Parts: sequence; C-alpha cells; structure tokens
Amino acid sequence: MASPSSFKQELLKKWVLGLQSCCSMAKDMGISERKKAIKLSADLAMASARDGRTCWSRAVIANASKQNESKILVQKILGSECERLVKASSIGFSSCNKRFTSKRILRRSCSSLRRIRRSAPKRVQASSIAKRMVKKRTQLLKGLVPGGESMDEFSLIEETLDYIISLRAQIDVMRCLADASERLKSQ
Repeated sequence: MASPSSFKQELLKKWVLGLQSCCSMAKDMGISERKKAIKLSADLAMASARDGRTCWSRAVIANASKQNESKILVQKILGSECERLVKASSIGFSSCNKRFTSKRILRRSCSSLRRIRRSAPKRVQASSIAKRMVKKRTQLLKGLVPGGESMDEFSLIEETLDYIISLRAQIDVMRCLADASERLKSQ
C-alpha cells in the first residue's frame, strides 16, 4: 500500500469528485437515494484510490459498474481510468474466483481423509469444535469483505487487513472533511 498520506489525498480527491457528481444528480433523489449515492461514492473513491490492486477493490468496482443506476457515478469518479479499472476489475475479480474453485477441487479430493477423521476417538472433539468455529467465523468474514466469497482463507486475511486499513483512512478523510465544513459554517 502507498504511503497513508498519499492514499488519503487520492481518496479525498476522488470522493470530493464523487460528492460533486452526487450533488448534480441530487435534484431527482430522495433522502435514502442520496445516502446510498454518498456511500457508493465513498466506497468507489476508496477502491479506485487502491487502483484495483486488491480483490476487494476490484469487487467494489465490478459490483458498482454492473448496476445501471451507479454507472454514471462510476464513470465520474474513475474518470479517464474508468474503462481500464472496470475491465481490470472484471478480469481480476474472476481470477479470484478461479483460486477459490481450485481450492474446492482440492477439498473434494481429500474427502477420504475426512471420513477417516470422523472415526477418530472422542479426544479429538475439541479440535473439531475449534475448526467449526473458525469455519463459521471465516464465512462471516467472507460476507463482510467485498469479494470475500471468492477468496481462500489466506488471501482473505490479507485482503481483510488491507480493507480495514483502507476503511480507517476513509474515516480519517471523512472526519477531516466534516471538520472543514464545520469550520466554514462557523465563519
């Protein structure tokens, strides 16, 4: 990941661009539609600031470019990079799916080993309970990270860490923008 300050600057620049386009479209929107547009612009700005280098950023861009109502916003935020990032996100996102598919094939081939484990003695119960808990939590995490459903466990952890760092940067940028708007109101 790039230095935090340059990532935040890029995120701010793209998010302000997205907010400006939301304002131009806001005349026809209700409150809930505006809320969705602002959230989408923040997510797209964060994903495009990562330049599609991670699975989660490619998933955010790919999902947004598939929705008809958000295509205009995607084009305005991504600008001249729009075609390249959308194309890279659809290709890159499918490559994440291929990793997951090969992992599934490997799991199926090891099914005989699972049958042997099931007949193991009761003292192994604690480890099997722990494995089930880890599996449940992994499934939950896959639902939280964009594109997480198509990741294996190791890449999921790496992507989750990157996603958390990016979300923290997004929060910092939003706080700075809110503070700046408060200062302008008080003057």
